[in-house]
Amino acid sequence: MGSEKSKILVFGGRGYLGKYMVKASVSMGHPTYVYVRPVDPSKLQLHHEFESMGVTVFQGELDEEEKMVAAVKQVDVVISTLAVPQHLEQFKIIHAIKQAPNIKRFVPSEFGNEVDRVSGLPPFQALMENKKRIRRATESAGIPFTYVSANSFAAYFVDFLLHPHQTLQHVSIYGNGDAKVVLNFEEDVAAYTIKASVDPRTCNRVIIYRPPGNIVSQLDLISSWEKKTGTTLQRTHISEQDIIKLSESLPFPENIPVAILHNIFIKGDQMSFELNANDLEASELYPEYKYTSVDELLDICLVNPPKPKLAAFA
Repeated sequence: MGSEKSKILVFGGRGYLGKYMVKASVSMGHPTYVYVRPVDPSKLQLHHEFESMGVTVFQGELDEEEKMVAAVKQVDVVISTLAVPQHLEQFKIIHAIKQAPNIKRFVPSEFGNEVDRVSGLPPFQALMENKKRIRRATESAGIPFTYVSANSFAAYFVDFLLHPHQTLQHVSIYGNGDAKVVLNFEEDVAAYTIKASVDPRTCNRVIIYRPPGNIVSQLDLISSWEKKTGTTLQRTHISEQDIIKLSESLPFPENIPVAILHNIFIKGDQMSFELNANDLEASELYPEYKYTSVDELLDICLVNPPKPKLAAFA
């Protein structure tokens, strides 16, 4: 993409991952843009923060095609971090990009499992099918893409599993706790994504984030936390059968999180396939980048644990 820094536009820049993405883009010297809904009073502080960072803010709705096309025509790369309820809204982004031949790369909102290589219980499978639909539409439109399989957000799941903000004596374990998962710190997910979005090697490819220091089981995580805090946690195992029953009995969208827990922590889908010579893995592509390992994140949690936002599924 040449020696000049690519101009990057982020959709969903005020969201949980989007904020990290915008900051990573700016920190790497890219002219950075965001397309966001018109600012409401609760978002003014973040709006001003973006402007102070030199970010260009486009305000508009996803239904406002002319505004979207005008924004897309000013940049080289489009990254979507739209939340799950808005995943299919990305058809509108694809439609806008088709009218902007200047776009050199589109990164749709995924940042989870490698959806073309795994499967899940019906509530989670439906979510992954939506991601596949966006992939196929991107390919059909002939848009250069990079698909990001970032596996799991580390700060989010460390908070969910260990509750570092609280002094607890009890922890829940899903299944037997042995399944290996990949927990990547959100800042690193954003940094790897910005790097990949302008890397010729990742054009029309899937990139998988599987740094060796972030592959852990629930039991690994709990044992490390016990050693660091000097505590012994009481453990309650929640069986696979119970999780499956919950995924079948809970109403939408409450059934989605339990189906995700089953896929990640019981089935172990994130480590269910070997990477081969044709796969692109982020820590191997960018060895110069110092990612935050799970162990290092636990050290951070001892002092100042991050406060992740609850995921929205509807």
